[in-house]
Amino acid sequence: MKFAVIVFPGSNCDIDMYHAIKDELGEEVEYVWHDTESLEGFDGVLLPGGFSYGDYLRTGAIAQFSNIMKEVVKAANAGKPVLGVCNGFQILLEAGLLPGAMKRNESLKFICRPTDLKVVNNETMFSNVYQPNEVINIPIAHGEGNYHCDEETLAQLKKNNQIVFTYEGTNPNGSLENIAGITNGKGNVLGMMPHPERAVDELLGGADGLKLFQSIVKQWRESNVVNA
Repeated sequence: MKFAVIVFPGSNCDIDMYHAIKDELGEEVEYVWHDTESLEGFDGVLLPGGFSYGDYLRTGAIAQFSNIMKEVVKAANAGKPVLGVCNGFQILLEAGLLPGAMKRNESLKFICRPTDLKVVNNETMFSNVYQPNEVINIPIAHGEGNYHCDEETLAQLKKNNQIVFTYEGTNPNGSLENIAGITNGKGNVLGMMPHPERAVDELLGGADGLKLFQSIVKQWRESNVVNA
């Protein structure tokens, strides 16, 4: 499986994402600059964390207009896995690939620490290697991770089982219903604030994030066997 790691001006977790795929997962991966006009040949798309375009206007607000985002939308519409982590999640929200919006953390402070998450839906292409309601430990590092949506959208997220991860125990940012990660309706686009790419090896303090990437590859291989 071949992944594209999208690099925006201000991305700072692209190297972590690349390492997770190449060195820990053992799959193909390439950096793709934000002004690239094609994602042909890639099976999955990864939008890393950071401060794209300096977070001017709003987090992710300018990145949504990058040339590459047209291709990201095409990949999502084609059913390919698209993962946005932290700033990547914010970009997916701004681009309309996921519902809702991000607000400043309730504390109005940047938060950087390990956080417990619950896998509330392990039947997605991003979570199928996890156990139901498994509690995992994944780092967070954000100032605007307070997820918000209206009541109608929340009802749809619950009805369609689009909430994949929730904060377990303490809610670090005030996010609605403790939401830490959601998918689109088709289930092939995931946005999450915690950083699974920073939890792929015990040397980093834990490897709970590796299962997320393993889930993507597992689903992709099974789908290709079925379609062969």
